[in-house]
Amino acid sequence: MIRVSKIAHAVYETPDLDRQTEYYTDIMGLTLAGKEKDTVYLASTVDHHSIVLRKGAEAQCVRLGFQIPQDADLGAFEKQVGVHGVKTQRKKDPSPSIAETVEFADPKGTVMEVFKREAFSHQKFQQNGIVPYKLGHVAFHVTDVKHVTKFYCDVLGFRESDWMADFFSFLRCGPDHHTINLMQTGSNRHFHTAFELRDWGHMHDACDFLSLNGYKLLWGPGRHGIGHNLFAYHRAPNGLITETFAELDRMNEDLGYFEPRPWHRDNPQRPKVWEKDPSASNLWGIMPGDEMMK
Repeated sequence: MIRVSKIAHAVYETPDLDRQTEYYTDIMGLTLAGKEKDTVYLASTVDHHSIVLRKGAEAQCVRLGFQIPQDADLGAFEKQVGVHGVKTQRKKDPSPSIAETVEFADPKGTVMEVFKREAFSHQKFQQNGIVPYKLGHVAFHVTDVKHVTKFYCDVLGFRESDWMADFFSFLRCGPDHHTINLMQTGSNRHFHTAFELRDWGHMHDACDFLSLNGYKLLWGPGRHGIGHNLFAYHRAPNGLITETFAELDRMNEDLGYFEPRPWHRDNPQRPKVWEKDPSASNLWGIMPGDEMMK
């Protein structure tokens, strides 16, 4: 099976393109890599872009970009997707640094863009703003979590890292504990977008920086039980939620457990189904308010 190996970018529609671009450059510390009519490309480091903004009537995540390994065959991947009865489309030069994509929709309507990247922009880290390492994961509310989870595993080659009871799945496509989160809540919509920071010191500085610039935390800082990462959530100008995180669990695929950490409760820490318990959400004890679910 050809598996996607990295989340490369996420594409968002947003009503106020200029304000959201300013947020990603001045607050989050991404690089403005390119701008076309009603489309903005924002980069973290190596890749040309990790966030794409497009003018739209409402704020929503409409597409996700995933890379397959350089030695994989894109045509073979497309045939693999077609076996599942999924309709695909090939596109040439769809965006900067991407020569060809295979595109198809997941069950909740988000378009998948799968490709191999051969051209890199070698972006440098910015000096201003929060400046995350990378786009880490994107989370969604869904109407049928088991169906969408099965799609990501069967079609894209994701693996299940953990579940919270039977309504919240955490899926990985590389060593990071999760790249996609799916929570069954009765609607199909964006939940949050997460960016990886260096460590607790970086989290501390990021929270101060957000506060100084008028952004209040919705939840955190804390440490999730599932994934064991440090976290803090705030709301971007377009209304969508951004998470900053650090110290996320990483899987040793050969041995079948996550790399040991002193804050783990299991030793070794293996993929499992967690009870719907406060410790699964935050080992430090503070639970999210109603604002997190809006």
